[in-house]
Amino acid sequence: MSNLIEISNLTKTFENLRKVKVLKKINFSFKTGKIYSLMGPSGSGKSTLLNLLSLIDKPTSGIIKIGNEQINYGDSKKNDILRANKIGIIYQQENLLSDFTALENIYLASLAADNHRELSISKAQILLKKMGLSKRAEHYPSELSGGEKQRISIARALINNPQIILADEPTGSLDIKTAKEIFDILRKQINSNRIIIFATHNRFFANKSDCILEMINGNIKVINA
Repeated sequence: MSNLIEISNLTKTFENLRKVKVLKKINFSFKTGKIYSLMGPSGSGKSTLLNLLSLIDKPTSGIIKIGNEQINYGDSKKNDILRANKIGIIYQQENLLSDFTALENIYLASLAADNHRELSISKAQILLKKMGLSKRAEHYPSELSGGEKQRISIARALINNPQIILADEPTGSLDIKTAKEIFDILRKQINSNRIIIFATHNRFFANKSDCILEMINGNIKVINA
């Protein structure tokens, strides 16, 4: 196992009526082949950290390295390419495009990584089959159950074979039976070259990770190794 993501003195401050420092000089290294869970109360910085790791947001200060390369937040085009090819993102609310079918929602993510349409569709069809949803390929999100939509979200996150999978409360809006099914699917995606980092309030799912990271008052603490 090797370090795939390294964060050094990472801080994030939001300014509205007053400054709120959500992350306070966090240091941590994420190793390949492991699943990490982020726990902590609402407002503790779980989603903020995931947004920084996904390159959607920029830190106030500090360094993020992915594959030993320091992220330059001034180079948005390069970061967009890195995100499209190396990072898969799964949201609590599945965030699917309502005007596109299940198949289209998946393969559009492949087109974003500059893959050809035919290859993208083929990869999406394979993933739909793995998710047990081949018969739902032409259905729109409004025609799918919560569990089905989250499976589509996982497939979309996987289509570019990312090394990093980030999931923000991926089972939070599901009933417990469906949540367990979705989590089992997610957990099966780990391999020796990949890491999965997911935020959760659920101790049951957190305990199934290799490493529990608790976020309190803008800091991070390893609960188990």
